[in-house]
Amino acid sequence: MSFAASDAVGLVLHTAINGLSLRQRVTADNIANLDTPGFRASAVDFESALETAIARGQLDTPISASTAPTQTPVGENGNNVDLRKESMAAIQTQYQYQIMGRAISDRHTILATVAGAQ
Repeated sequence: MSFAASDAVGLVLHTAINGLSLRQRVTADNIANLDTPGFRASAVDFESALETAIARGQLDTPISASTAPTQTPVGENGNNVDLRKESMAAIQTQYQYQIMGRAISDRHTILATVAGAQ
């Protein structure tokens, strides 16, 4: 386990940034396959597992993200990618990723200050 995920706060931040990274990749894949006949869009959920782990106090083990097909209606070509939905997801994920990146950076700054390594 890395230093960044060596305690409960680190594990939560590590899980969130990994989940958001996966969501970015899945969303990009969905958009890239917008016109691919028969392609079924997927969505990523890590928040449910993270919320459950926090509520149960089980932050000593890795928390996994899950990927599942979306329930978006299928079009004539068997594809169910909704560009508006995917674009909005990409924007939202980008902002969340920036926030998590900032939280991780701030945490490292605080830890360095406490350790006297300014």
